[in-house]
Amino acid sequence: MPSTHDYQEDARNQDIQVYINGKFFHRSKAYVSVLDGGFLLGDGVWEGIRLHNGNLLHLDEHLDRLFTGADEIALKINRSKDEVKEMLYKTLEKNKMFSDVHIRLIISRGLKKTPYQHPKVTIGGPTIVIIPEYKKPDPIVSVEGIKLAVVSTLRDNRVQNPHINSLSKHNCIAACIEADKKGADEGLMLDPNGYVSTCNSTNFFIIKSNEVWTSTGEYCLNGITRQSVIRICNQNKIVLKEKNFTVKDVLSADEIFVTGTFAGIIPVILVDNTVIGDGIRGKITKKLQDFYIADVNSS
Repeated sequence: MPSTHDYQEDARNQDIQVYINGKFFHRSKAYVSVLDGGFLLGDGVWEGIRLHNGNLLHLDEHLDRLFTGADEIALKINRSKDEVKEMLYKTLEKNKMFSDVHIRLIISRGLKKTPYQHPKVTIGGPTIVIIPEYKKPDPIVSVEGIKLAVVSTLRDNRVQNPHINSLSKHNCIAACIEADKKGADEGLMLDPNGYVSTCNSTNFFIIKSNEVWTSTGEYCLNGITRQSVIRICNQNKIVLKEKNFTVKDVLSADEIFVTGTFAGIIPVILVDNTVIGDGIRGKITKKLQDFYIADVNSS
C-alpha cells in the first residue's frame, strides 16, 4: 500500500545546503546543539512548503500560521515575515532550486543553558532551520489511494492545542504508531466527543450523496490544502459542510480523501478493512484533484 509521503528518490538531495541561523551547511554537517529547545523538548513551530515552478505555494498562509503558532507559545521569532521569506528564497538560490521541492522551515525557541522546559533558561534568540529537498510525490498514491485505521489516540485541546503546528508531535506520532500496528498508512483520530477530527499527518474528508464533509476544524490543524479544498468546493458549487460526524458515517461514505501540503489530495480506499465505495478513487475525488492541480498551476 502506498503512503501519503512516498516520494521519488533524487540523488541531488545528497548535497543540499541547509540554512541554520544565517549560514549554510552541507546536509552531512548541518547540526544544532543538543541543548537546543527543539531537540530537548520539541519546543518550536514548523511549516512544510512546496516550491512549484518557481513559486512557493500559499506562502503567506504558511507564514501566517507559523507566526500565529509562535505567538500562541510565546516564542519570539525576532524576524518579520518578509525577512523569513528572504531566508527561504536565499536557501533556494543557494541550492539552485526551481521546482518539485519540499521545504521544511523550523523555528525552535533556541539554545538553553540547562536541559529544562521553562523558557527563562533560553539563551539568545530562536534557532531557524530551512531544509530544502527535491521531492515529487509518488504518482501511484494519487490514484490507488491509502488505507486508514481508527485509532484510540485523540485530538484533544485540553492537552495540546491542535491548531499549532508544533515541533512536539508526540500526539500524532502515537496515532501513527497505532495505525502502523494495524497495518494502515495513517491513523484516523477522533475528538474528545467521539466525532471524527483528522488523520495524524493529513486532514480528512468524506463524500456522501455528492456532499463533501470535513470536521468543524475545532480539533484539527488548520491545513493549508484543507482550506484550498474548501475554497475550491465553494467556487465550483460543490456542497461543502464543516460538521460533526462519526465513524459510522465514515464507513458508509461514498468516497473518502485526505489532504496535505506534500501530496495534495489523496483518495482513501479502506478504513478499518472496510472498503470505501467501489474500492477505487471516486469521481468527485478525481474532480477535486483536477481542480486542485489547476489551482496550483495558476498560482
